[in-house]
Amino acid sequence: MAETYCCVDSENGHHIDDPSEDALFDLIGELNDSDNTFIVIQPDEDDPAWFASVAVLDEGGYEIVRRDSTRREHEVDTDTSIGRIANDLIIWVAGRDFPGRPPRQTNTF
Repeated sequence: MAETYCCVDSENGHHIDDPSEDALFDLIGELNDSDNTFIVIQPDEDDPAWFASVAVLDEGGYEIVRRDSTRREHEVDTDTSIGRIANDLIIWVAGRDFPGRPPRQTNTF
């Protein structure tokens, strides 16, 4: 059985291990302003070093928060395009450090 690196949880109880871009698209599309207002993506560990969340805005659209304490990153954006949000989040999550996964190697030439 493969190790789970991250998961996404929605306010209404949906939980997906290692979500795909399509899964994020679906979960964001299911958000509403009454009983399912946000999703959170984070490593599958206690006291995660990073997370991203998407929440419905009262005026329409979505607020996207990305926080990574190990890199001292904290970004807050808004957007109306579910596809763009899902794509951006998949790219951002791919760049995070995961427990049990070898660190990314970077070269400076």
